[in-house]
Amino acid sequence: MDYLNITETAEKWGISPRRLQILCAEGKIEGAIRFGKAWMIPKTAQKPIDGRTKASKDYKATLSEINMPLPRKTPFLHMTDLYSAAGTAEKCIEVLEGNIEAHTLLSAEIAYSKGDIEKVYDSAYYLLHKHSGFYAVISAGMLLGLCAIWRGDLNMWRQAKIHIAEAPAKTEADRDIMAFSITALDSILYDVSSFPEWFKMGRFELLHKDALPAAKVFYAKYLYAVGYGIATKQFELQGVHGLSLLTMIPNAIEPMISQSVADNSIIAEIYLRMTCAAVYYTGGNNEQAIYHIDRAVALALPDKLFGILAEYGRTLGSLLEQRISRIDIDAWNKVRDFYNIYMAGWTKLSGSVRGKKLATTLAPKEREVAKLAAFGFKNSQIATALNMSVSAVKQAVTNVSNKTGMSREDFAAIL
Repeated sequence: MDYLNITETAEKWGISPRRLQILCAEGKIEGAIRFGKAWMIPKTAQKPIDGRTKASKDYKATLSEINMPLPRKTPFLHMTDLYSAAGTAEKCIEVLEGNIEAHTLLSAEIAYSKGDIEKVYDSAYYLLHKHSGFYAVISAGMLLGLCAIWRGDLNMWRQAKIHIAEAPAKTEADRDIMAFSITALDSILYDVSSFPEWFKMGRFELLHKDALPAAKVFYAKYLYAVGYGIATKQFELQGVHGLSLLTMIPNAIEPMISQSVADNSIIAEIYLRMTCAAVYYTGGNNEQAIYHIDRAVALALPDKLFGILAEYGRTLGSLLEQRISRIDIDAWNKVRDFYNIYMAGWTKLSGSVRGKKLATTLAPKEREVAKLAAFGFKNSQIATALNMSVSAVKQAVTNVSNKTGMSREDFAAIL
């Protein structure tokens, strides 16, 4: 097949190169292929209808009634190159105005990243009740599940999974993306019971390439959940003990981060860097944790993606506060407020799903001490890791025991 570049096609169709680039990014040019930052368009491609012109009003009026295909084959549009530069979230959303489902979805996903859960909830139900296409339904189920986490709503969580399972799948590949989406939700609660074997092996070739950035994000979460579970003796893996797996996990995540940079996926990069930071921090490597936190924060702050950062308050504790507040104290205040909401909902839902009563009254420093105690650290080791005195560590352990009614040996069960 013969191809033309952006300049040649723009001249042929009588439109600007910039407008043509937008149409390609929206997926409106059939057969267009991206090489790095350049697009190549088949010579036989047809010029799409310009939805901005007066002559196309009737066309635009019917868009809300048409299940237009999403510009990327993934339920995670925000983790694709549609959002490829920090500080451009709103512009990226505007690009999709001609596709109601895509515009609604990306708007909702960015809203979630910012912590605007009410908008996420409304968008999820809009997509579900609109009889949307397969990927949009999966996406709406995911959004609803994320809302359930923030609200601590077990019924909403179950409904979210039902919506995903009932999406109009037509192929085996569709069913794989459904399984992946349910797995993605579970990974947020450290529940690894639903992971299909191919996901555990990291065999993502079953997924469309557009879903690969998201697959890496949730695979990193899966690895952390497994490493954390082994370190706290919640489950066993033959030949693996203590923090040994956690200390090796960054070797798997670091290449994923590099790939996310190459893929121009801002959200995926933020999530991967924050997860990698959590792994480093849990393993006692604060220097590398800071490296990734600082880079993730630099990407998140221009668009005020406080919701993503708030998700990691539980695993990064005071270190996250330290790194954000030194840059923008107002930003930290927003992240802290969102964290308090997220943590209350996450704890309630996670406890309900796992049938455990998780601690909800621990101070951040107490939670950090309890986590390291659950790993088997001695008081002197905890003191060194958290820059505390041994007496302060002992008091924190006592406080955790008094608040939870649990002994030190059982801390893992309530975290």
